[in-house]
Amino acid sequence: MPPRSPSHRTTSRRIRGFAKTMRSQPTESEAVMWRLLRDRRFERYKFRRQSPVEQYIVDFVCFEKRLIIEIDGSQHADNTADAERDSILRTAGFRIVRYWNNDVLYNSSAVQEDILTKLSEP
Repeated sequence: MPPRSPSHRTTSRRIRGFAKTMRSQPTESEAVMWRLLRDRRFERYKFRRQSPVEQYIVDFVCFEKRLIIEIDGSQHADNTADAERDSILRTAGFRIVRYWNNDVLYNSSAVQEDILTKLSEP
C-alpha cells in the first residue's frame, strides 16, 4: 500500500464510518454543490465531500488549496460551536467559506463565482 499523502491524517474508524454515512445521505443543497464540484468539474480542482479533517467532518474540501466549503442551514446562524470548529481548522491551515442552503439552491452562479475567487487567492 502506498504511503498516505501528508495532507491526510489518520482518522478514527468511527469518524470515517460517519462520513461515509453522510455521503450517502446528502441534503438537497449538498447534492447540488457536489454536482458542481465532483470529478474536477470545477476549474479542474479536486474536491472531496463529507471528508474528515482534523477531528471534524467537513462538507467539501480542496486539500490542494486548503479550502473548506460548508453548506449551512439556519441552525448554524451565530453558532458558537461552528466558531470554535472554524478556529481549529484555521489553525490547521485551512480557509473556510460558508454558504446558505438557499444560495446554493437558488443562486448557484454567484456561489460558483465566489468559490473561484477563493480558490484564486494565495
